[in-house]
Amino acid sequence: MTKTAVHSNDIVDQEAPRSQWWDVWDQFKTHKGAMIGLFFFTVILLFVTIGPWLWPIDPTFIDIRARNQTPSFAHPFGTDQLGRDTFARMMAGGQVSMAVGLTAMGISLLLGTFVGVIAGYFKRLDGPLMRLTDLFLALPLLPLLLVIIMLFRDRLSSIFGPEGGIFVLMVFAIGVTSWMQAARIVRGDVLALKEREFVLAAHSIGTSPPKMISRHILPNVMSPIMVSATLGIANAIITESALSFLGLGFPPDFPTWGRLLFDGVDYLQQYPERVLWPGAAISLTVLAVNYVGDGLRDALDPRIRGR
Repeated sequence: MTKTAVHSNDIVDQEAPRSQWWDVWDQFKTHKGAMIGLFFFTVILLFVTIGPWLWPIDPTFIDIRARNQTPSFAHPFGTDQLGRDTFARMMAGGQVSMAVGLTAMGISLLLGTFVGVIAGYFKRLDGPLMRLTDLFLALPLLPLLLVIIMLFRDRLSSIFGPEGGIFVLMVFAIGVTSWMQAARIVRGDVLALKEREFVLAAHSIGTSPPKMISRHILPNVMSPIMVSATLGIANAIITESALSFLGLGFPPDFPTWGRLLFDGVDYLQQYPERVLWPGAAISLTVLAVNYVGDGLRDALDPRIRGR
């Protein structure tokens, strides 16, 4: 019996299967606007998180002798009417605005995903939940937020303190009034997934609804959820800035970008840079997040990713 020699050249090395997330990243990199937006958003995050460690001036420190100064080496963004360093207040305000945006986005995303999945999967609950969604969409957002803040501000401030109470109130108010778009998007995808072959096959073997939702439905609606998350951050930042600009947000000594914009309006003609810095920060952050969401939408769409 003769043995056949096996050479190394005859062995075909099989590469490990490529992760789907690498394909998503490759498609995301082709979107120039998304890459620029990701760069600016990363810079802003580093500015508000690492910046205070490198610029240790207290944003609440009052120095009357240094009030109303123009930008200089000692104060790159100048000082306000009380001599507080605007550069330090921009970093502190960015931390609060980002925290409000991320936390409110999480609340709205959880509510929207829950309502969308339940409405899309259970036919009996579709009508009532969608009518509830339409009701929230019909409500005027700004007056509703004003009513919520006026009713619960004092109660929450007495429980969590002035800053903590307003933070909880702002996050809750923005979160419970911005979940409707995510719910409608997720519901539409769930309705389409219910007719797919793998869902029908899982039904045929007796898979329970909780397992069906957790194993088959939710993993396949991650694309619209992630896109809604990025857009939700921008919406929450704009809403918080608008409420702070109206004087209904955090206390005057607790800086946010919207509060800095509100404080700078009175000195717009003498010191226009006080409005320029927070306004540019809000605009760049929202624009960057919107571009990132646009790139994620294209990258997570398999019909586009294969091109």
